[in-house]
Amino acid sequence: MKVYQSLAEFNTLNCAVATTGTFDGVHLGHKKILSQLVQTAHKVGGESVLLTFSPHPRLVLQPDVELQLLTSLEEKIGLLEQTGLDHLIIHPFTKEFSRTPSLEFVREILVNQLGVKQLVIGYDHHFGRNREGSFHHLKEFGPIYGFEVEEIPALDIDAVNISSTKIRTALTEGNVELATTYLGHPYIIGGEVIKGDQIGRSIGFPTANLDINFQHKLIPADAVYAGYVRLNGEHHKAMANIGRRPTVGSNRRSVEINLLDFEGDLYGQRLHFAVGHRLRDVMNFNSLDALKTQLALDKEDALSKLA
Repeated sequence: MKVYQSLAEFNTLNCAVATTGTFDGVHLGHKKILSQLVQTAHKVGGESVLLTFSPHPRLVLQPDVELQLLTSLEEKIGLLEQTGLDHLIIHPFTKEFSRTPSLEFVREILVNQLGVKQLVIGYDHHFGRNREGSFHHLKEFGPIYGFEVEEIPALDIDAVNISSTKIRTALTEGNVELATTYLGHPYIIGGEVIKGDQIGRSIGFPTANLDINFQHKLIPADAVYAGYVRLNGEHHKAMANIGRRPTVGSNRRSVEINLLDFEGDLYGQRLHFAVGHRLRDVMNFNSLDALKTQLALDKEDALSKLA
């Protein structure tokens, strides 16, 4: 997959099969669209293209509204690399760009810059200034500018429409298993390992403290979780305390990960924790010995769930 940081970097294709959108989380609904995109490109002898934007449009258009996102740009690129996509364009989103009329967006960007011959779009897709463009507009523009339009209908899981909003709600409630079902993969939290207070090390459970440098990243509800850490291309079983640490008097939210099958210095390394299972709530223990006893039980529970 080739990645471009703006439309200006992209060379027009002879036969682009494209879609557009923010694709936050790259959930099952997104994967359905991207799978169809890739299949259609193969069928017509074209190349698949996703035009997405950074920062997220709502951060630009509604700066006063707190928005928590499922993926940082780095995480989104990593997930999109697994879809078979040929080209990913990450165009800077600005207020000026948001004022692009829908007809100009289609004619100048999709047709003239991308070289679109086929558009694959999701259910209820809108584009252009004030989201004025719709599937019906694209159907009208298609014959004029020489492209076809394919709409993917709403994708349901047990009659519940998948949306990034529903996934955010599940994670906020700590229901990571439901979030995994909607996403089609475990929720990922990435960050650089920084030095902590080393209390975990003193009781036999050393932790990697993650510095989450993406300020809009949604962190799941405070709890202890089991999952996997990706480190240097390898996966390790792990458990993590996400949130406050009342036993050691810390009310600051943090992400501390204990790798269950790895020993070594992780400072400065970049880890990605795939959150698989919620083990228990965050608890306040009377002593470090009591915490140590509980962590041993958590480890057993985590290894059982990850077996």
